[in-house]
Amino acid sequence: MNFWNFTRSPASVRLLLDFGRAQGLTPAQLLSGSRLTQARLQNAQVSVSAGQELSVIGSLLRLSSPQPGMGLRLGSTYHLAAYGVLGLGLMSSATGVDALRLSQRFLPLTYAYVSITHRREGEYDILLFEPPARLTAEVRTFVVERAMGATVRLLRDIIGADASPSAIRLRGHAAAPAVGAELARLLGCRPQWGTSDDRVCIAHRLLQRPLPQANAVTVAMCERMCAELVERRRTQLDTATLVREYLASVPDQHTPKLTEVAVLLCTSERTLKRWFRENGTTFRELLAHSRRTRADRLLRSPGHSLTDIAVRLGFSDLSSFSQAYKRWTGTTPSLSPLRAGRPLHGS
Repeated sequence: MNFWNFTRSPASVRLLLDFGRAQGLTPAQLLSGSRLTQARLQNAQVSVSAGQELSVIGSLLRLSSPQPGMGLRLGSTYHLAAYGVLGLGLMSSATGVDALRLSQRFLPLTYAYVSITHRREGEYDILLFEPPARLTAEVRTFVVERAMGATVRLLRDIIGADASPSAIRLRGHAAAPAVGAELARLLGCRPQWGTSDDRVCIAHRLLQRPLPQANAVTVAMCERMCAELVERRRTQLDTATLVREYLASVPDQHTPKLTEVAVLLCTSERTLKRWFRENGTTFRELLAHSRRTRADRLLRSPGHSLTDIAVRLGFSDLSSFSQAYKRWTGTTPSLSPLRAGRPLHGS
């Protein structure tokens, strides 16, 4: 699944804001740069793009002190109600195995940025979580943990509180003992870190248990509604907007190439250039606008010198950054507050 091709319900961003509040962060801080507002997020008809949600995740990680287990804690708050009609279909499935198959079929209706593989190994079912390649290491770790925590929460909500996983194993560094104890309480199993993959193991007998609210008619109805919803959420954004979403999510110091953007959108460079022409822009202009936006954000943030910003944005030295910024805005970069809405002058 290419998660860039689907929009999302605002429920996930609302959960991110709630999680941030618990850490002393305001919604305004987390939504900055995402083009989202609290008012829009309260509208169930609003669609959130992958880039917008990743922007909020990036702000959460940048403004907090991310620790191992943070994504697992957030994922544990994704109860069935967060998934709308898909959640109803999962609850109405015949068994936990059937619910897993349904969730994999309609993965775009979840909030996952990872691929999830399900296989049987003896008495256990194994769920393997594979992170996306084109995100920062910090964001990859976070979204994998979130997907694992949300999966465990869903299984316990569907099957029963006693349906705890046999093991939760992650690649990353171990969390503090107190965090591990909290996660054991939330997820029913103390996670293990430093393993070769990211997996959740659960006894097959638990997944085979008949679900108390199973209803074949309801499942069939939900499947039809989910299929329609997937098609509606398949993004109708123009190519330039999709590329802007991608450029906004890459690490500051990384300068994307046209080749990798073409791979992302499953097309050729030649076709991508034609799409840009039809939208009245070029990749160079979009890239310049993205770097200027990042520069403005860093110039407004405390704790960064001009040299730091130049290095962080991938420039070889301060002089190169200053020349580029002057091309974009007509002025040299300054750490004083910048006026909003200044147009981009060239690339």
